Amino acid sequence: MTNAGAVRLVGARELEKLVAAIFTAAGCADVEGALIARELVGANLAGHDSHGVVRVPLYVDWMREGYVLAGQQAQVVTDGGAFVVLDGRHGFGQTVAAQAVALGVERAQENGSCIVALRNAGHIGRVGAYAETALAAGLVSIYFVNVAGSPLVAPFGAVERRFSTAPFAVGVPLPERPVVLDFATSLVAEGKVQVASYGGRPLPPDALIAPDGTTSDDPRVLYGDYGPTDLRRPGGGEGAIRAFGDHKGSGLALMCELLAGAFTAGGCAGPLDGPRRGITNGMLAVFLSPAHFGTQAEFERIAREYLDWVLAARPADPAAPVLAPGDPENATRSARLAEGVPLPVDTWAAIVRTAQALGVAA
Repeated sequence: MTNAGAVRLVGARELEKLVAAIFTAAGCADVEGALIARELVGANLAGHDSHGVVRVPLYVDWMREGYVLAGQQAQVVTDGGAFVVLDGRHGFGQTVAAQAVALGVERAQENGSCIVALRNAGHIGRVGAYAETALAAGLVSIYFVNVAGSPLVAPFGAVERRFSTAPFAVGVPLPERPVVLDFATSLVAEGKVQVASYGGRPLPPDALIAPDGTTSDDPRVLYGDYGPTDLRRPGGGEGAIRAFGDHKGSGLALMCELLAGAFTAGGCAGPLDGPRRGITNGMLAVFLSPAHFGTQAEFERIAREYLDWVLAARPADPAAPVLAPGDPENATRSARLAEGVPLPVDTWAAIVRTAQALGVAA
């Protein structure tokens, strides 16, 4: 049984310090531990709890087992100037993906565009955070992401796992109103199933599909049985997450697998030749500089006029105005910075247990 609905409010700064201390105690350098903590708590602040501190116990377990490595630098495999292939060497995703994005941003600012292929990265977290990094540099960015060897999602019309949750993100820099689109191609991210399993927000009733074809909102369909603070193992259950948008989401997931997995040579979600633990992300990222294309003024004028017109559409519910991608995250971030980050009590208990096992006071 979980403490469904029960939450603990934790100040963002205090939570970040605790998570940084956990990763430092686990063997990360102070700088890397602080980076991982900042990105995980940043996901919670944006309302993407699926990619937030709920991941801490699993990250530490993967690190202990050698599935993710501290202190890695992304290695250049191919450098064509306007395109680069990088190998993350199974480093923490927050570390090697940040390195990949920094290189792509630098090249695009110099030359107008850059394509970066990253393979063998640990879990890179909330992809929208990398789009925000590019926005700060005035760049458009597009991301296709997959998870090698981690089938969790059933294709449209199927009950068996074939896709990873295969995130897709786009960032568009507009004056005073940047737009960030960021979502998993599954109906819910696997992390949202984790959050629900710890007593957090429940899943949509049709988020999961069982082997007999019935839909469900029970995380045990994905994980099998578990205790309140146990690590969640997606291989424990026999069901799958459903793709969003029927055939459309299923098709986009396939493209993420082909571009982020096959094209980067990091591997797609399957088939598997044995059990696999940890997360190995692949990412194909495109960076574009409007300033170099010679259309920046018109791009910003036309895009902003169009965005304003879209948002001015009469809402179906007068109390719920039309929002742009990124608006909910901005609102949630402001509220949680002021009020604290709400964590399901079982999530908090799992983090505390992890901290105590490393000798860190929670």
